[in-house]
Amino acid sequence: MTTAPSPATNAPAEPPAEPKNALDRFFEITKRGSTIGTEIRGGIVTFVTMAYIVILNPIILSTPDIDGNVLDGGAVAAATALTAGVMTLLFGIVTRLPFAFAAGLGINAFLAFSVVGSVTWPEAMALVMINGAVIVLLAATGLRKMIFDAVPVQLKLAITVGIGLFIAFIGFVNAGFVTATGNPSPPIDLGVGGSVATIPTLMFVVTLLIGGVLMSLRTKGAILIALVSGTIISAIIAAIWPDSGFVFDFSGGIVGVPDLSLIGQVDFGFDLGRVSGVALVMIVFTLIFSNFFDAMGTMTGLAGEAGLADKKGDFPRIKSALVIEGVGAIAGGATSSSSATVFVESGSGIGEGARTGFATSITGVLFLLAMFFAPLTGLVPGEIAAAALVLVGALMLSQIKNIDFSDFRVLLPVFLTATVMPMTYSIANGIGAGFVSWIVVNALSGRAKTIHPLLWIVGFGFVLFFARGPIEAAFGVA
Repeated sequence: MTTAPSPATNAPAEPPAEPKNALDRFFEITKRGSTIGTEIRGGIVTFVTMAYIVILNPIILSTPDIDGNVLDGGAVAAATALTAGVMTLLFGIVTRLPFAFAAGLGINAFLAFSVVGSVTWPEAMALVMINGAVIVLLAATGLRKMIFDAVPVQLKLAITVGIGLFIAFIGFVNAGFVTATGNPSPPIDLGVGGSVATIPTLMFVVTLLIGGVLMSLRTKGAILIALVSGTIISAIIAAIWPDSGFVFDFSGGIVGVPDLSLIGQVDFGFDLGRVSGVALVMIVFTLIFSNFFDAMGTMTGLAGEAGLADKKGDFPRIKSALVIEGVGAIAGGATSSSSATVFVESGSGIGEGARTGFATSITGVLFLLAMFFAPLTGLVPGEIAAAALVLVGALMLSQIKNIDFSDFRVLLPVFLTATVMPMTYSIANGIGAGFVSWIVVNALSGRAKTIHPLLWIVGFGFVLFFARGPIEAAFGVA
């Protein structure tokens, strides 16, 4: 450990090296102790680590909406790559920070499994755009950071943990690893009759273990490599054993002109005879909550990892960063790819030395190129993609290590937040259960003064959310 020199011998600090060119000067590459080569390498590593979202997002958004309509997988993949590319480039150029954007995991799951059961996909994407507009307004006025600071850190972490469990549970179900029994008890079981009895489910297990080993070895792009490996092995099995349960159609090729037909497919004409205004407000509220708490927590963590954050967690151009994150939600809704937000996988590029928005710009360009490889996404079996969901869920669960469970006033709300999400197949239910229980338990155990006024308002909103059925019945809403 080094010690600071005494005042008598304190030599003046060396002046920072002069920028080498306009690019260096604009992105502050030398100033932040990086090089152009390091930034390029960091940008490539971030893309490789994040590229799985182009395959995974169409799988998550494949749920039929209330009218039975589904989004075309190839079009979702192209829209996902386009939105990620544009937003990542915009963020890198405006904020000069090494954070990349793509369709947010958790938000896309909320849309697929909690929202489109009540509205159509175009209506759901319109709600995402409304959410984005509200976030931009909150960020521009400074209210976003104020609200973020009002929520206890334990609940913020619990939401991440709960979403991780929820995403993992979806993966288990989609892979056939967990199945419904149709009986009151037990309601679910392992595979078929308590066994892994199908080749696709077995390949889910194999892909999951491949990804687990690669991630344990800290291999860059571990999830993407696992997806590709599982798909190749499954294709070989299908060629040898046609009745294996896998079907591969290579007629569409692997490269093609991007299908951008989903751009602009939004509908703000909500059918209030099918979904109530209260329900729509609560959906937007949940989107806003998930969007900006997850993003702010991720940005703060990444800025700290890059050495760009101060003691309060603030980082350069924080206001611009928060505004653009809201724009990402608007862009994601407009392209039907779900809200685009900052990805924690950006930490892989930071680990390679990325410190500026030039690395982010490299990642953005690679995402734009990925649009032309969207046909590849249709070759990934659902069981293989499900393994990626479980791996991502495990990563999100790791945040639990930062929660102190010694106080039951913390333990119960965190437990309810994390368990209600997967058990009710609803992110909103989990967040609401955590908030309401936090307020009640702390208020009635002598800690009412520690509850921020904004938290009371949020909690009351969730009470209305949970009681919306009787409320709608009282007002004669169908």
